[in-house]
Amino acid sequence: MIIGVPKEIKDNEYRVGVVPGGVEELISAGHKVLIEKAAGRGSGITDAEFQEAGAQPASKAEVFRRAEMILKVKEPQPSEYALIRPGQALFCYFHFAASPRLTRAILGTKAVAIAYETIRLSSGEHPLLTPMSEVAGKMAIQEGAKYLERSMGGKGILLGGVAGVKPAKVVVLGGGVVGMNAAKTAAGLGARVTLLDINPIRLRYLEDILPKNVVTLVSNRRVVREEVREADLLIGAVYIEGAKAPRLVTEAMVKQMKAGSVIVDVAIDQGGCVETSRPTTHSRPVYTRHGVVHYCVTNIPGAVGMTSTYALTNSTLPFVLEIARHGYQEAARRNPALQHGLNIDRGVLAHPALKAVFNKGR
Repeated sequence: MIIGVPKEIKDNEYRVGVVPGGVEELISAGHKVLIEKAAGRGSGITDAEFQEAGAQPASKAEVFRRAEMILKVKEPQPSEYALIRPGQALFCYFHFAASPRLTRAILGTKAVAIAYETIRLSSGEHPLLTPMSEVAGKMAIQEGAKYLERSMGGKGILLGGVAGVKPAKVVVLGGGVVGMNAAKTAAGLGARVTLLDINPIRLRYLEDILPKNVVTLVSNRRVVREEVREADLLIGAVYIEGAKAPRLVTEAMVKQMKAGSVIVDVAIDQGGCVETSRPTTHSRPVYTRHGVVHYCVTNIPGAVGMTSTYALTNSTLPFVLEIARHGYQEAARRNPALQHGLNIDRGVLAHPALKAVFNKGR
């Protein structure tokens, strides 16, 4: 199979779809790899390193024209839609439920869209979400702490406080990989942390492994309302496979937050779990609504491309090799995890949750 790796063009997206070690594995398995020039620059990988591994340099147009499978990180951007060919497999993050425009565009290309975020193991784990969720959870606290500074529009509070001065209160909505890493990072900095989730079994596990300055609570409307009102930093870390994130925090709740508080809505890829959230970019990461700073960047891990690329490709490569060896249909038949990843198949919605979301909107 010919695999094409274009340079990411989303705002400040520094990741790349493969690393030189992955190229070597694909080449040794008998496949060809085309890589757009400078595709790895943001991750600290030179064109020479890719070529030494056996990749062929190519223009973006050539990558899309020749490749049977396009290997990316983020969803194709509007300027790339016309380059996509019918039947071509696209393997990357899509988050279709949050973007009817993207969904319609990919349906119109008659391409095959296999989404990283919906690949699911029999254990229930999403292996291609996990590494980036780890990064996003840790970065959510890093960015939140920065925007709590007065010069950045925040209330001017140090996350961990100092002797004689109480630390900030951090509220985390969701106890998955993002939420767990956010809570652990915030607690490590000395913040007072409350983590909410609807699953008591998950909360018992988190109670055992997280530091003692993390309080776990079963989530319901009343608890969310009370905790959000007291939060200095609110982290939205909710995820439902293939569907839009539920709006757990209403605009009325945001109005009750203290001026200069910060919201980091990591769920923005799936539409956001805060009613006042809207997508932002690394170039313009924040805006203020009702006196509250909102950070809603849709590709948070893209800012640390070197770490994120290697973490991601460690997990994607086995699936890439499966698809390249068997073709997407046979690979999906053999591996149920890949079947879960199939979102659009040559102009037809294939994922049940995506069908429900898209057909409901008609």
